[in-house]
Amino acid sequence: MEIEAVDVALAVVRLSGLAMAAHGAQKLFGWFGGHGVAATGAMFAKMGFRPGPLFAFAAGAGEALGGLLVFLGLGGPVGPALVLLVMIVAALTVHVRNGFFQSKSGWELNLTYGLLAIAVGYLGPGALSVDAALGLHVLGGATQVTAAFGAAVVLALANVAMKRSPPPAAPKPG
Repeated sequence: MEIEAVDVALAVVRLSGLAMAAHGAQKLFGWFGGHGVAATGAMFAKMGFRPGPLFAFAAGAGEALGGLLVFLGLGGPVGPALVLLVMIVAALTVHVRNGFFQSKSGWELNLTYGLLAIAVGYLGPGALSVDAALGLHVLGGATQVTAAFGAAVVLALANVAMKRSPPPAAPKPG
């Protein structure tokens, strides 16, 4: 098998999956300076995602699993679709109000991860991937990839729609 430049480029782009998986590990396990499910769940609950720990686990699992699948080049567009899903939710619920640039906690990084995921989804993982090594061709057609990304967008918007107003502050004694 001859390795082409596009395969090397895709392998490099798929390294972004490791960063995404690390974000998930922060939420799930408290690794890499993260807070784990309980503390992240408390933060999610304050933002209106209740029950907070369930939403924190779902976000962390989507980031970790999606990122690992992208990095490995396994499962066709499943990993990229998971990454896109969590990036849409994060952008719409946390970052969009801060403007574009990441330096102000804007949605720049969400866009970058999302675009990388879309590129990997449509181009496929390349010859230097687990899918290629195993001869897997999972959901590889453009229509199937579009369906996976469409499902990710619908699920992301449904997730955002589940967000409720934060609970009222407890009255101060006194």
